[in-house]
Amino acid sequence: MKKLILTGILAVAGLATTANAQIQQGNWLVGSSLLSSNFGLNTGGGYSIALQPKGAYFIKDNVSVGGYVNLGISKVTNGSPTRFDYAVGGLGRYYLSPGEKGVDNLLQHGRWFFEGNVGIGGSSVENGNSTTGLDFGVGPGYSYFITPNIGLEGLVKYQGQAGFGSEGLNSNITFNVGFSIYIPTSKAKQVARDVAQ
Repeated sequence: MKKLILTGILAVAGLATTANAQIQQGNWLVGSSLLSSNFGLNTGGGYSIALQPKGAYFIKDNVSVGGYVNLGISKVTNGSPTRFDYAVGGLGRYYLSPGEKGVDNLLQHGRWFFEGNVGIGGSSVENGNSTTGLDFGVGPGYSYFITPNIGLEGLVKYQGQAGFGSEGLNSNITFNVGFSIYIPTSKAKQVARDVAQ
C-alpha cells in the first residue's frame, strides 16, 4: 500500500514538473490554430476558416517571443461578400505560474497564458475593396498538455486591423482552438541536424 501511495505522489509530482519543463528558457514552441470563430464588434458576427501557424522561442522561463502568419477566409452573417484575410508579424506570450497571486491552476498539467501580436495584415473582399494595415491582438488562453510536449489550446482574443486603405478600424473578438508543440533546445538541435543531412 505504501508503494502505491508513493508511486501516486511521484506521478503527480512528475506531471507538475512536466508542465513547467515545456516553458523553460531555451525551448521552442510551434503550433497553429485550427478552428476560429469571430464575433464582429462593428461588422456583425460570422465565421472564419483560417490557418494560423506560429513559432516562438522562450527567452526566459514563462516568456516566449516569435512570429505568426494568418491566412483565411471569413464571412459576416449580414450578407456581406466573402473576405480573404492575411497577416504576418511578431507575437509574445507570458505563461502564468501556478503560484502567482490570483492564479487558480485548473489542472496540474495545464497553463494559463496571455498572448499579444502586432504586424501587417490586410483583407481582400470579393468584388469589393481591399485594405492593408496594422494587425494587432491581445487575449488570454489556456494550454492543456495532453503529452509532455503537446498542448491543446483555447485562446480568446481581441483582434483588430487599422486599415491604411479604404477601411478604417475593423475589430472583433475571436475564439481559437489549436495546438502547440513544445520542443526542448536539445531536441530542436537534433531535428535541425537531421534536416541538414
